[in-house]
Amino acid sequence: MRKGVLELCILAIIARNEEVYASNILEQLKDAKLIVVEGTLYPLLTRLKNEGLLSYRWEESKSGPPRKYYKTTCLGERLLNELTTGWQELVDAVDKLMSENYNQKEQ
Repeated sequence: MRKGVLELCILAIIARNEEVYASNILEQLKDAKLIVVEGTLYPLLTRLKNEGLLSYRWEESKSGPPRKYYKTTCLGERLLNELTTGWQELVDAVDKLMSENYNQKEQ
């Protein structure tokens, strides 16, 4: 489940920013309290790219090696929409179960 949620979060970050560097993705995940290490992120980005969900471009950097900037493809945008719908359905179902459980305990 975490893998699917991580894909959703990464696609959402990239789509929101239009183009983003891997360290920016890690920073935004960390800000959201989703701690992910580079060793997890890079293979996932490569897999998403190989599946046609992301594209990237290289940009020279004045402060180090060239950087890969990732962008969602049309296929990636479609998957993001599907994952977002699925996520919302899951959240709604869990909220319903939790509120029913809470209401039963009050009675």
